[in-house]
Amino acid sequence: MTIEVLKSKIHRVAVTQANLDYMGSITIDEDYMEEANLIPFEKVQVLNINNGARIETYVIAGARGSGIIGINGAAARQFLVNDLVIIASYAQMNFETAKDFYPDIIVFKGDTYTKEPKG
Repeated sequence: MTIEVLKSKIHRVAVTQANLDYMGSITIDEDYMEEANLIPFEKVQVLNINNGARIETYVIAGARGSGIIGINGAAARQFLVNDLVIIASYAQMNFETAKDFYPDIIVFKGDTYTKEPKG
């Protein structure tokens, strides 16, 4: 049996850009992607803490060190600059493997973040 479990999470990061005229996706600073173990074009859920909106989209790498969290396309109507969001991705794995798996999680407090220890 395989199950879907949380693989990566960026918790309480602020949206820095909302671009309605872009085709879609979320742009994430490459530093944040690396810390959270996300790759370009990976499917993610983006959860808006401010208003409860939830979307699924894919990741586009933003400039390293830019701090960008950019909501692109139609979703920009539901996510405003400075809204706090949770970005989560999931992986399917064997049930027994999942028991010992721990996701890569970074937690923001303002403009700084910490990486949660594994396990």
